[in-house]
Amino acid sequence: MALLDRLRRGLARTRDGLLGPLEAAVRGKGRLDREALDRLEEILIAADVGPDEAAGIAAAVQTRLGGGMADWAAVQAALEEALVDALSGAERVFALPAARPAVLLFVGVNGSGKTTTVAKVAHLLQEDGARVVLAAADTFRAAAIDQLVHLGEAIGAAVVAHRPGADPGAVVHDALEHGRTRGYDAVLVDTAGRLQTKRPLMEELGKVRRVVEKFLGRPPDERLLVVDATVGQNAISQAQLFHDAVGLTGLVVAKLDGTARGGAVVPIHRALGLPILWVGVGEGMDEIEPFRTKDFVRALVRG
Repeated sequence: MALLDRLRRGLARTRDGLLGPLEAAVRGKGRLDREALDRLEEILIAADVGPDEAAGIAAAVQTRLGGGMADWAAVQAALEEALVDALSGAERVFALPAARPAVLLFVGVNGSGKTTTVAKVAHLLQEDGARVVLAAADTFRAAAIDQLVHLGEAIGAAVVAHRPGADPGAVVHDALEHGRTRGYDAVLVDTAGRLQTKRPLMEELGKVRRVVEKFLGRPPDERLLVVDATVGQNAISQAQLFHDAVGLTGLVVAKLDGTARGGAVVPIHRALGLPILWVGVGEGMDEIEPFRTKDFVRALVRG
């Protein structure tokens, strides 16, 4: 399935809630008047864009239309341009660094879709010809270890795992050793995801980062926060603590297909100033896409 088709399907719930009422308001009057603009702000807020961002986007749409008569196509075009502007800097194309093995460290709270996302990204890299190994460093949950082992088997990726309760740093060390001695291109590390307010978790993540630095002489090449789109803007509060622990380099937005709050991508990016590398648009291993701003906005606004 083409990237744009996946995004259209994944963003259907957000789009239906966003565009249906607005289209009715514009078609009924033939213009985007004050009432319709207020309605646009309300719709954007309902999609979890946030009040400040919603007001800015609505003002940008009004400026683009010049306050005159506007058909629905013109409103769509103006909204699309305003959202692309709001997501300026959100896109970064991922490429494996020259140093091997590359290390991708995934962090996030429990339930964010982190472990599944690790496997999805591994599958993407494998499709591009990379050899990857997965590190089951969420040793606090036996279910997380079992899940990653199962997903690794499903996609044909090697998994390094220890018993539940083992030292996460030891798991990461062994995965790095495995990756380097056997010529793997990338090591993808799944970390623990207890609530972000638990300081010991952040200390443990810092330790994992230091294990990588000691072993390879450099920090993990990517430190990625997996954000649950269904949580919306509440995910912003998670980010700073994770950033303090590992120095985040980017975001992965999971579960876009399960929410009407896909607009939260805008304030999450703007608040954190971090690029979005991938978005999850379904449960299958192939239902993850590189984030492309224009494709995302087109799927959201035009379907």
